[in-house]
Amino acid sequence: MDDEESNENRTIITGSKDHYIKVFELERAISGIHIPKYTLKPPHYDGIETLRLADRGRTLFSGARDGCIKKWDLTDQRMLASLSNCHRDWVLALDTFMAGQYLLSACRGGYLRMWRTEDCRPLGEIQAHQAAIHSMATISQAVFTASSDCSISLWQYREPQANAAAAASSAAASSAFDEDN
Repeated sequence: MDDEESNENRTIITGSKDHYIKVFELERAISGIHIPKYTLKPPHYDGIETLRLADRGRTLFSGARDGCIKKWDLTDQRMLASLSNCHRDWVLALDTFMAGQYLLSACRGGYLRMWRTEDCRPLGEIQAHQAAIHSMATISQAVFTASSDCSISLWQYREPQANAAAAASSAAASSAFDEDN
């Protein structure tokens, strides 16, 4: 995924229908069949659909058909968190947002969810599309989502308003994104 010019090796991270994430270290001039440097365990319970590097390549997030997101420490080759059933359907897209402070996840049901990357705490969700969100991209304070409902949406981030009541706080977190028309 990320490649440093000064390094003669290239790191490739894959996730597939076999439920495993494999990390390969390839020399630039070598081609052929390669054996993974290591495999991250425990695996997902179904095929992996999306991967997202964070924290300058030290952290990896994976999303799968099992509705789960996992957070991995690539330095220590271990799982840091598993968000089981964080979506009711396949997790199809992941991206980091706001200088890596937040993780965004999108699913086959059309929902977009936001999490704190540090502790994986959920911050809110919106039904962004009527069908699966297959791709997502972020810039500064905006998110683009592309769906199988044949639409692309632009979402503008806004800070939730500070409210005294806990219920109002929850509602503010759930509406942290506004669709830009």
